Amino acid sequence: MGVTGRFPFKRFASGFVCAAAGSVLFAGALAAQPVSPLIIPMNNAEAASPEVPPILSMRDRAQVVNEILADRLETIIPEIMREQKVSMWVLTAREYFESPVVATMLNAESLHARRRTILIFFDPGDGKPIERLTVSRYGLGGMFDPAWNPDKEPDQWKAVADIIAERDPANIAINTSELTAFADGMTLSQYNQFTAALPEKYKSRLVSGEGLSIRWLETRTPRELEIYPGILRVAHGIIAEAFSRKVITPGKTTAEDVVWWYRQRVNDLGLKAWFQPSIAIQREGAEGMLEGDEIIQPGDMLWTDFGITYLRLNTDTQHLAYVLKPDETQAPEGLRAGIAAANRVQDALLSSYKTGASGNDVLKVARAKAIAEGLDPSIYTHPLGYHGHAAGTAIGFWDNQNGDERGDYPIHAGTTWSIELAAYDKVPEWNNQRVEFRLEENAYFDGSKVTFLDGRQTELTLIPSD
Repeated sequence: MGVTGRFPFKRFASGFVCAAAGSVLFAGALAAQPVSPLIIPMNNAEAASPEVPPILSMRDRAQVVNEILADRLETIIPEIMREQKVSMWVLTAREYFESPVVATMLNAESLHARRRTILIFFDPGDGKPIERLTVSRYGLGGMFDPAWNPDKEPDQWKAVADIIAERDPANIAINTSELTAFADGMTLSQYNQFTAALPEKYKSRLVSGEGLSIRWLETRTPRELEIYPGILRVAHGIIAEAFSRKVITPGKTTAEDVVWWYRQRVNDLGLKAWFQPSIAIQREGAEGMLEGDEIIQPGDMLWTDFGITYLRLNTDTQHLAYVLKPDETQAPEGLRAGIAAANRVQDALLSSYKTGASGNDVLKVARAKAIAEGLDPSIYTHPLGYHGHAAGTAIGFWDNQNGDERGDYPIHAGTTWSIELAAYDKVPEWNNQRVEFRLEENAYFDGSKVTFLDGRQTELTLIPSD
């Protein structure tokens, strides 16, 4: 490891200074030259033939990630600790076994927690700044103040107990949760070691950090919202390439060929796919979705599910395309009506969002609206952000349209969503075959309305057959 892993740091406006070496090792946001990915405004209209914008270098990505993290620690942590009425929050992680929360609190240069990393947030009250401490052998880019000297106190857990005793918090949140993995990061062995070192009077003050974890992960900052539409434009540009003759030759290309084209394209751009992309075919006279080695033919309707991770934020998109027959210039009217039906289900869902309502509440209202319009909906929408299926409440599941305990959590403003759903419709041109029209677009809820980050698909992408 470099010198940043061995010396204590002091925080200054110009950057982070190594106390032992006396030199600036990492320039913070005030000193660095600003860099940015593509910035485009949120809008509900889909861009025609979107192109993949330039991708930042790894060095520039690190600067953006660190600027965002520093801002989140300064703004979100005080807000959610006071909202949740938590005095102290203790987070633990082991090398290569980071909890979902700790993983998002590591600076860009800290690719993993080292050995055992313990983070402590403490609210001293009276509006004073939140203390951010790290009880670990290695620094975290100056984002946390080092609070452990192993030479003076070899026992890391004793060091944590001493910090707690010195501050005497009214309660101590730890990440344990029966409901969500996002807040269940403290393993049994770490819990046992932590409580064994903890003075007896503080054991009764332990509370679940579930609320803190979800609020930290689901809350988007202005800077994140500024760059998120551009991140989605990257994904939309890749999908536009996949649904073109650049990639698909009808009569030759298989669904699996396109899947692996996605993986290679993402890798070549220096990005990551957070799940294996999907390509499936719906075809007149064929039952269900055709995948794998099935060859794409003229007259097929194609479906894709694709998502990337860039600057720690995730996208999750499902689009539809139609492969024109040689004598066609447009998709059959029944297929066009089907995607319009899916858009109407989206409208029913977006108009049902309400701050404080549970995901189950929104699901019930949205389904009632869609069904009243004569639609056949299936809604399975989820939060989106630092994870693809992210922290927050669920709004339905594809196999459960009646509510679920995972949908009891309330919806908050300042959150981003993957508006995922389907409408079923009969296509006259396909002998009234029942066809599934799946769409998924990414959006932001500001507390009063939902806005798509980079538009939504309203027309089938057309792929020429010759």
